Amino acid sequence: MTERVLITPEAEKVVRQLQERYGELMFHQSGGCCDGSQPMCFEKGEFRTGDSDVLLGIIAGCDFYMSRDQFEYWQHTQLTIDVTPGRGASFSLEIPMGIRFITRSRLYSEEEARELAAIG
Repeated sequence: MTERVLITPEAEKVVRQLQERYGELMFHQSGGCCDGSQPMCFEKGEFRTGDSDVLLGIIAGCDFYMSRDQFEYWQHTQLTIDVTPGRGASFSLEIPMGIRFITRSRLYSEEEARELAAIG
């Protein structure tokens, strides 16, 4: 099965640090304003998801959601969540650390596309 979303080891280390401080976490990527196109990390339940969101997978023990509209653009790509130095303009939990999560993407191969994990 081809996973739709992955995480780099560097980003996973940041998630583990945040989990130690905040407990269970979740990610959401909306494609809206204020860096909404970057993945944002919240305490689990702090961001309300609904019918306009899809669950793409679980990374580092965290649900990863994307707005359905944004997913329409990204559905043909595998997402990898990474970190980079710099401060984003969002409410994501990693911002005070002087870093931000970013999404890297690549197109699926034909074989991978046939074996895609279902979305929630």
